[in-house]
Amino acid sequence: MSIPRDVIASLPPVNELRACLAGVTAHLPERWVGMAGREAQIAAASPAFVPPAGLITRLTGVEGVHLIADDQQASDLAVSAARKLLAECGTPPDGIDLMIFAAASQDMLEPATSHIVAAKLGLRCPVFDVKNACNSVLNAIELTQALIASGRYRTVLITCGEAPSLTSPLCVPDITAFVRAFPSYGFSDAGAAMLWTAEEGADRGVLGSRFAAESTAWASASVPCGGTAARGQAGLGTPHFRMDDARIRDSLYELFHTRVLSLLDDLGLTAADFAFVGVHQVALSDLDAVCGGDFGVSREQLVLTLPRHGNVASASLPLQLARALENGTAHPGDLVALVGLAAGGSAGLVAIRL
Repeated sequence: MSIPRDVIASLPPVNELRACLAGVTAHLPERWVGMAGREAQIAAASPAFVPPAGLITRLTGVEGVHLIADDQQASDLAVSAARKLLAECGTPPDGIDLMIFAAASQDMLEPATSHIVAAKLGLRCPVFDVKNACNSVLNAIELTQALIASGRYRTVLITCGEAPSLTSPLCVPDITAFVRAFPSYGFSDAGAAMLWTAEEGADRGVLGSRFAAESTAWASASVPCGGTAARGQAGLGTPHFRMDDARIRDSLYELFHTRVLSLLDDLGLTAADFAFVGVHQVALSDLDAVCGGDFGVSREQLVLTLPRHGNVASASLPLQLARALENGTAHPGDLVALVGLAAGGSAGLVAIRL
């Protein structure tokens, strides 16, 4: 005998496993260079070009950047953040069921950087990498919720090590090359870590997520080196960032507002319900385009990390969330939203109750 669909639909939901945030932290390299110092580095490396003084800060809001040490790798930044987090949470290495390394940066093409991070942390659990430009950590959260909800893992560690400053070209021949690389001069290095645990029937944790992509815009922002596409191309031996036009920005704003923001309606929420909203920060002027209009997020709901810490790629959202918890913008029990915008291009939104 089969049960009618309308009867099944009326049954109370089965308790769901949710990924709940147990802790988040960030690590910033000790070396910090003010933007005047960064401009001096460009001028010193460029025989025929001197960048306009103060232009980078005026257009992006970035006052300085953190730079990875010469003897450090992306994995070292992730390890520093993870060690701090595991100590704070009292979680031993054998208490981790799965570790995900999520970043645009990587130590090398092979193996996956997650294995290098795991070896340095003394982990013996399964590991893998997630790579989707500045949405890498946000996608890792989406995967973590799905894997925890399936019952496969109960304790998941997300690690991140970003060193995008290495893609900023200091030697620029002319103003055209400077403009093409301009967004990269706000690139800054950082590590981050997030610990997620499974809870059944919890009223907290990851409430929902939504992602969208418009991949035809991929060529608008790229680091065309390190892969098969670089074979035989002159001048691509050094991994330098380049951005050809504003197409990627326009595409990302449209993606977010037309295909991602509807998640809030599905959850019965509005921007006013969130104590904190983390938005990937590239330039201060971009925040109004993302947070305004039908989203309606106020500056009081944001934590501005960009001026002092620069654009730390996918470490941006965990850095902002860690700061929000530290300064009292967000507390346990609060609703928070994480908004990701990334080259490629993709946009995402994750809603979480702490």
